[in-house]
Amino acid sequence: MASLHLAPRLILKGLNKRGSRGGNGSNYSGTSGCLNNIHFLSRTISSGEVFTALKPFFFAVHPDLFCQFPKEREVNENSLKQLNAYIESATHEKPLRPINLTFYIRQNLKPIPSPVLVKEQASKFRAVNIDLGQRDVRRTVYSILEKCNLSTSFMDSIPQTKLEGRRQSYHPTHPNMTSWSAYQKDFEEVERDLEVRRSTQDSLMTWLEKNVKDARTKLDDCYPIREEVLRLKTEICKTLDLKDVLWECGWSATHFRGCLESFHILATQHSEVMKVLKGRILIFGRENGVTMDGHVVLNSGEVRTNWLDVIKNVPGHDSVILRIPSVQRALSRSLKDIKVVHRKFQPNKLAENYVAQLRKLTTSLGDFRGRSNFPKHWPDELSNLELVVETDAGPLMVSPTGQIIVPSSCPPFLLVNFITDHMEEAKEKLDQYKRQKYEEIDLHKKCISVLGLVALDKADNVTPNLMIDCCSRLLSHTPSLVPVLRGTHLWITTYYSVLSEGELCIPWNWKMDIY
Repeated sequence: MASLHLAPRLILKGLNKRGSRGGNGSNYSGTSGCLNNIHFLSRTISSGEVFTALKPFFFAVHPDLFCQFPKEREVNENSLKQLNAYIESATHEKPLRPINLTFYIRQNLKPIPSPVLVKEQASKFRAVNIDLGQRDVRRTVYSILEKCNLSTSFMDSIPQTKLEGRRQSYHPTHPNMTSWSAYQKDFEEVERDLEVRRSTQDSLMTWLEKNVKDARTKLDDCYPIREEVLRLKTEICKTLDLKDVLWECGWSATHFRGCLESFHILATQHSEVMKVLKGRILIFGRENGVTMDGHVVLNSGEVRTNWLDVIKNVPGHDSVILRIPSVQRALSRSLKDIKVVHRKFQPNKLAENYVAQLRKLTTSLGDFRGRSNFPKHWPDELSNLELVVETDAGPLMVSPTGQIIVPSSCPPFLLVNFITDHMEEAKEKLDQYKRQKYEEIDLHKKCISVLGLVALDKADNVTPNLMIDCCSRLLSHTPSLVPVLRGTHLWITTYYSVLSEGELCIPWNWKMDIY
């Protein structure tokens, strides 16, 4: 499960910082240097125009509008992040890989007769499949709007004819670009409305009394499917000598069962190829490849032949994994022996992508050290800090667990300034996490035992201190909660919801009735 609020803002982060590039083609009708005679063959869309054009799309797929449908919300947020990274690369002439994204939109948007309608949900949503494989941001925006059946009138109003004269500037101060602040107000209004709804939500007991019966019914109905999933997992693990089979794509147990059945057939037909999986963890997720830890990831939405190709290429990925420690050490040495680690509570990252990100930041730091020195007041080494390198579109931040998160494209001077300003904060949060993680484990076990839960899980954005607070308060209300929660599957999240398979989602900061 993913965190809320930021996805639509993320999508234009790279564009807003840098503006758009000009056209990449020109004809010279005079001597070299006669700029007034340059004719631009196409007009590059500006960041302000991209945001204006995609504004209806943001509101159609905004994760906060799917609070009662966490699986659809998670898919939308993850897809928005990938779309952000794709636009970032496309507008700055970086290498691109074709990617396929899925977004959920409400059924009241008219369906369109197109192969992009990959899955029709029976109730409120339909899934739209968007293929991104071109550098042209204008065409990308057109494709997104058309496949979601949203208006393209604004895009049509942007001239695409040959523009004569000097290259126009799309700096935010230029009159042709609408200020970001004009659109920020719209999101602030939406977030204020959502905050009001959260503040007026039911207390925990009131909500449980309304929904626990429905949750128990769904949990019981799903029992045969869960048993079949367990049987298939056990059989596949035993046959192929796997450590485990994990499900990390957000779909239901029914879909998981279907993937296991398909994979079981594939494994039976290609038993020799499957030997490379011995001793590994197999993950059904949203992409194909091998993770930094050697786990094999298969895209749950693809056909068996594609899975087979991934498995055949596993030995090639293993050679990449062997290079990870040396690349991590190189980055660590270039930043005063800081610990280069993985991000806690996040999905697995593919090894090939991770190595590229590490090398990119290491190279930038090397260039920086050739011109500048680290601040004199820095300690001799930073081995008590943890650094996590993410994609170009990732954040620069200190995580709740004390890790310094940095995008691979971050300018070194900015990273150095950030570490200087947040070094003490990172140390304090790291120390706090080390103390709290064992307390969280203990309270987790105690809640399952005392409350009689079938299972207790939490969303990725619920940090140890939040989980400790939630579990402690649950245990303090044991007499009233045990009769209601016994035999249920509880998820600690940021919202109330009953999932399709009977899991009860409650916010970590739930309130109790006061009499």
